[in-house]
Amino acid sequence: MTALPETALVLPSGKVAACDPFIGLGDDLEPFTAEVDPGTYPVVLSVVEIARGEVREVVDERVAAAWLQMSDKLTAKWTLALSDGQALDDLGDTEFFGYGVDAGTGCFVDATAGAPLGDLLAEDYELLEAALFGEENSMVRAPAVLTDPENGHSLVAFSSGWGDGHYPTWVGRSVDGTVTGFVTEFFVVPQPGRGSVDE
Repeated sequence: MTALPETALVLPSGKVAACDPFIGLGDDLEPFTAEVDPGTYPVVLSVVEIARGEVREVVDERVAAAWLQMSDKLTAKWTLALSDGQALDDLGDTEFFGYGVDAGTGCFVDATAGAPLGDLLAEDYELLEAALFGEENSMVRAPAVLTDPENGHSLVAFSSGWGDGHYPTWVGRSVDGTVTGFVTEFFVVPQPGRGSVDE
């Protein structure tokens, strides 16, 4: 698995949200309950190279996870990132809260930017396609930033593993409770024996 160069996300309110930007942006975009200080934070993709044959030729690359990094502190614990009204007690051992993907794309965004960016893409969704698939961006090799030129709202988007599905986001905390980051997982790497969601 390879960690790729980072791209920065601006969080003016510190209220982090994650969604498929083609279908999930709008007034009803819910932030995670874990808030951070307003600021600019790096987003790093972990990419898996898939090889076949005797010479192990790389035939495909997939984003296994997207990591919004909030702190240099070591992460002591990962828990499922929750929004208002969600509770771990409501989940079975193999269940999780997450967001649905219908366009092969996920993103991190400040929740206050959900509505204005949703309006922008409703007018011209090709803006995001150009950011994702432009000459300098292969969709997998680096995250893409979309910024509204009128108000500065932005998001960082990335390919969602094998494509469409339903994916969880995890929040990491240090031993003193500081939020160290958010990671959206795309189930590219098998994880046998996974326990409960709060382990």
